[in-house]
Amino acid sequence: MPPSKAPSAPPLLRPQATIMLSRVAHSLYWMSRYIERAENVARLLDVNLQFLADFQDLSDTEQTTWGPLILSSGQEELFNKYYKAPDSRSVTEFLAFDLRNPDSILACVYAARENARMVRDQISLEMWETINELYLLLKEQNTAAVWAAGPQEFFAKINRASHLYQGLTASTYSRSEGWEFIEFGKYLERADKTTRILDVKYHILLPSATDVGGALDTAQWQAVLRSASALEAYRRYYVREILAWKAAEFLIFSDSFPRSLHFCAAQIDDFLRRILGESGSRPRSPGARASRRLLADLQSLTITDVLNQGLHEFLMDVQSRLAAISDEVAATTMFYPAESVLEDQQQQQQQAREAGGAHCGEQGEGRKEQDSILTSERDA
Repeated sequence: MPPSKAPSAPPLLRPQATIMLSRVAHSLYWMSRYIERAENVARLLDVNLQFLADFQDLSDTEQTTWGPLILSSGQEELFNKYYKAPDSRSVTEFLAFDLRNPDSILACVYAARENARMVRDQISLEMWETINELYLLLKEQNTAAVWAAGPQEFFAKINRASHLYQGLTASTYSRSEGWEFIEFGKYLERADKTTRILDVKYHILLPSATDVGGALDTAQWQAVLRSASALEAYRRYYVREILAWKAAEFLIFSDSFPRSLHFCAAQIDDFLRRILGESGSRPRSPGARASRRLLADLQSLTITDVLNQGLHEFLMDVQSRLAAISDEVAATTMFYPAESVLEDQQQQQQQAREAGGAHCGEQGEGRKEQDSILTSERDA
């Protein structure tokens, strides 16, 4: 009688050496999100300052100049608590240096550095040095010093540091489970920020509906594209003048531009399936199903469908779905008890986003009129 075989161990979804602790996944995920967030806020501030320089007849204290940045960030209540009115100095202070704002550039870089410090043995030396140097740069700055030296150069340094970090991460980090959390966090944050960049235009009401398609409207849409680093890519794709519905279509549905919602949703779905071990054609977990539904919607909808629904309403729905995916993944893979104040910051940010989602504006009818005009323009 042949000897019986010893029962084999159940197969692992990935090699045992690459299975990581929940706290490590948590820190890598948020390190990536915070760096991406800091870059997007810096670019948004920089573009708005350049827009004011191009249109010098616009008032620096005009509500439609700086107010939309606060509204789209979801931090309107917090801003009004500490500042009287939105202008270049107050909004720059709030979005760049105010640690009371958990989404400020300084708060994001501090949080990214703290997360990187907690997993210092898991990341490369080059990644740590880049984050630490950015932290030291911001630690020495304040609003007065930035305005004295020129804010454009300051924001450019933040963008370059973020690009350097991402390039070094791609060049020095092993394609392991940690890489999946880093990329998943980056694209989730990028998709969320693209919706907020588009939503800035929603909060800017033109003097009248007849100004839609005019010089000011075109310049505003050009600023939106620049805020997403999409202006050159848009011009290569469409060649001709900037049209509102084409700009919105490009930032939502492009399958080749790396900051469009469609591209980001495809990356989110891919990395999420890897993280959750989803190998079948039908997703099993709630997070994977939510991700697949979002991707399917972006693959099947058209810009006409979005404008008929309302651009703002569509963007708010995408934001809530991204937040639900983030919460589901956190509950599934990053479930350890809080070990630092960073999780408290994340809860505050989520509450602020939900509060921002409830803001419909007192001028909804005017915006609906603009949406209908955009639809007519697209059909023409």
